[in-house]
Amino acid sequence: MKIDIIIVYIPRYVRGHEKNFVPPLTGIHLAALTPPAHTVRVIHQQVEAVKLDTDADVIALSFFSGFAPEAYRLAAEYRRRGKVVIGGGPHVTFNAAEAMLHCDAIVVGETESVWVGLLNDIETGRLKQEYHGGPCDMRDLPTPRYDLLPRQFFITRVVQATRGCPFTCSFCSVPQLNPGFRTRLVSDVLRDVQYNRFRHWWQRKIVWFWDDNLTVKRDYAKQLLSALIPQRKWWLSQASMDIARDPELLELMRRSGCIGIFFGIESFTTESLADAHKPQNKSAMYRNQIRALHDRGICVMAGLISGFDPDRPATIRDMAKQLYDAGVDVPFLSVLTPFPGTPVYQKYQAAGRILEDRGWEFYNGYNVAFQPKEMTPEELLEAHRDLWREAFSLRYSLKRIVRAFFTLRWGAFLMCAFMNSFYCLKAMRDNLPRSFVKDNPYREKQDRFMPGWNPVPIKTPADRLEEMEMTK
Repeated sequence: MKIDIIIVYIPRYVRGHEKNFVPPLTGIHLAALTPPAHTVRVIHQQVEAVKLDTDADVIALSFFSGFAPEAYRLAAEYRRRGKVVIGGGPHVTFNAAEAMLHCDAIVVGETESVWVGLLNDIETGRLKQEYHGGPCDMRDLPTPRYDLLPRQFFITRVVQATRGCPFTCSFCSVPQLNPGFRTRLVSDVLRDVQYNRFRHWWQRKIVWFWDDNLTVKRDYAKQLLSALIPQRKWWLSQASMDIARDPELLELMRRSGCIGIFFGIESFTTESLADAHKPQNKSAMYRNQIRALHDRGICVMAGLISGFDPDRPATIRDMAKQLYDAGVDVPFLSVLTPFPGTPVYQKYQAAGRILEDRGWEFYNGYNVAFQPKEMTPEELLEAHRDLWREAFSLRYSLKRIVRAFFTLRWGAFLMCAFMNSFYCLKAMRDNLPRSFVKDNPYREKQDRFMPGWNPVPIKTPADRLEEMEMTK
């Protein structure tokens, strides 16, 4: 049986994303779980065209909410061509009834425990409409199929050591999507780290840990980092800011080759941090916490979110200077998005603040899908775009690069210089995040994505199996 795993994507910038840093782990992980009797391909729509006329028997679509309209369009096209379409990913998990209208079968939750059984059901004509995957114990997971990655990704070795996060941020679905906090055996992680069949030297050098919060369990994190030291790699991941209070951990991060850590700073105001359910963040401590990373030569990437209830246009625009003053090396700037499965979605839905006339394409981190408290949706979007232009202006980008030259270790400086230059060029070319209010190819199709719409008649699994046998 031939299987195409498609990681669905809708371009998020006006003129596209000129360079693609790192691939999602999902596709190559799912490919590694696929029994060798099947032929599997992984297509990342972010970097390569999706072919509708494929010889695959099964199409597996994985997607976030912001890419659901494109996923449903693809599902309809493939089903018209007689393919078995499987839907999965965060959007499917939290919108199962909707997704079932567009797919032959869906996977709710984590896929590991049901994937092989699902494929067997297709072959035997017993495909069910819904599969529920429980939390994976992270044991005996295979090395991702890095050989299936296209060459367009700058960094290619993505590794997962842990899954889940103990915090309950209002805008995050991870605690519901990946409940609990689980770790892999260090020996299994090292096996993935040691995979080295990559084209470029930096791809062989860099490890991107695809973890929501790598350092939650300090004993495990220290064991892992100690084992990484002899590997002589550069690595990046996400962590919470409290690591700055653990000198032993910071020293192990330095010795094991850490060049970058992403912090979810989210905001600089106490009121907005409270609205984000992030009591662990104290804006008055940001500068000292970031300096603790800089003292080890580690680049600090930071996520900022615009649109919490206390936010106003002026406080959003002020964040460009606050980011630099705090010492952030690479900012990531998004708009608050009430993703299904998050506390903020439940809050806004109960209050009637979800903008019902805006489709799922608005749920991509760069558009406004709700009614802000202290401004209009248009004012929030304009303030965010002003912040984006200012934060990535030539002035601030150069200042961050120059500061990094005197602060960061060599690998961390290269990353800081590359990413700031990349986003600065975007700002100079006015290649801003795309606004679906102005440019929305899915606008006329909104009714198609509402419950009750069925794009094509559903064939039974037996019909599908018979068609597959006839085409062999």
